[in-house]
Amino acid sequence: MPLLLLIRHGENDYVKTTKMAGRLPGVHLNERGLEQAQALAGTLGRIPLKAVYASPLERALETAAPLAESRSLEIQQTPGLMDTDIGKWQGRSWKALAKLKAWKIVQGAPSRFTFPEGESFVQCQARVVAALDRIAAAHRPKHIVAVVFHADPIKLAVAHYLGLPLDNFQRLAVDTGSVTALYLTETGARLLWLNRRPPFDFPLPEKKTKQSAGTSPRAIHPKPASQA
Repeated sequence: MPLLLLIRHGENDYVKTTKMAGRLPGVHLNERGLEQAQALAGTLGRIPLKAVYASPLERALETAAPLAESRSLEIQQTPGLMDTDIGKWQGRSWKALAKLKAWKIVQGAPSRFTFPEGESFVQCQARVVAALDRIAAAHRPKHIVAVVFHADPIKLAVAHYLGLPLDNFQRLAVDTGSVTALYLTETGARLLWLNRRPPFDFPLPEKKTKQSAGTSPRAIHPKPASQA
């Protein structure tokens, strides 16, 4: 199964309003967010990406666009990667919501919480993992795939694949414009790095030459420590 690069979309101005965007349309990248999208393309655009998937929300598509263009790939919009459906909380102020008793559940026991007229964190995790499993199944083990979506869904996915309790998922950090590398195998998953922001070095496979034809190229997917 492939190496998945889980990318959080770039910065946008809506968060500065102290309101929850959720799935609201029309939330676009700001100037800093556009710079982050270009930085991602600069760092990841030279690796042999096989595909670019993204949430259909504008902020994710705008982040994915420069990267997809750099590899001449079409963005594959994937509804299963949408941000959490926060229902009636969408567009509401963080400060107002923090005064609700339900906020303590969101922070302390999110596995028990369902957003009013929205989905639960359990449902969101199942939806996102199902989408990532379908993406992984469509690619070969040596493939590298970019997946651009949202903070909580990324953290929920990482928690699932690493076997972490859902109630601990908010202990993970996923900043705007960051990359989390998750290598899926038939027997499990390995987190290669979390929340890395460009610029950073990405190991590329060495090209075979006549002198090195009998040697194995440096792997993009690191071997387990016992085999290194």
